[in-house]
Amino acid sequence: MSNIVREKFDDIASDYDKQRKKLIPCFDDLYSIPISLIQCTKESCNILDIGGGTGLFSLFLLEKYPYAAVSLIDLSEKMLDVAKLRFKDNANIKYIIEDYTKYVFTEKYDVIISSLSIHHLTDEQKRELFKTCYAILKPNGILVNADQVLGSTKYADVFNRKVWKQYIEKSGLSNEEIMSAYGRMKLDKEAKVEHQLKWLEEAGFDDVECVYKYYNFAVMFGRKIGIKQELIE
Repeated sequence: MSNIVREKFDDIASDYDKQRKKLIPCFDDLYSIPISLIQCTKESCNILDIGGGTGLFSLFLLEKYPYAAVSLIDLSEKMLDVAKLRFKDNANIKYIIEDYTKYVFTEKYDVIISSLSIHHLTDEQKRELFKTCYAILKPNGILVNADQVLGSTKYADVFNRKVWKQYIEKSGLSNEEIMSAYGRMKLDKEAKVEHQLKWLEEAGFDDVECVYKYYNFAVMFGRKIGIKQELIE
């Protein structure tokens, strides 16, 4: 499955960013709210962008913390090529072309971010990824995930998807672009918000919360409390 995901995103890498606002009705909120949640105690914080792609999420975060060191990990080399061009003048960016569900992380991070990526994983992969994120976060580190989610009920999920389809069909995207978006939906494995919050808690996160939801888009948050880490060590 990871090969299929990589191929799909390789195909759209050059057009990915310009399509974002037309594919995400709540684009501004979905990116600005996570940025507002991130509070680093130092300007040079160490950040991991999971499924970093073209670096769009990291771009917004670097506007707040321009001296941060950012590692972007993604399956798609072509998506990361776009990021490399975007950050060509920034020596503090690291690019990892790997499957983040299998990659062995050796660094610790102050912040882990992800946008519109984790929903491609199975439920079990999500649970394992959250455990990995907790393990590689520094004490008092945070995880912020802006992603697509399932509705809490079948009715709600069907309604949410209907609203989204109505939006993109009036967005100005070409029919080819719309059909391509529908095709990528076949790779989605979204989970309910309440399940993901439970998995974050099971992984060890505190202050777990869905801080924003707009139909089938949500921003989820978790924090690794330092005192717990100190007790473990």
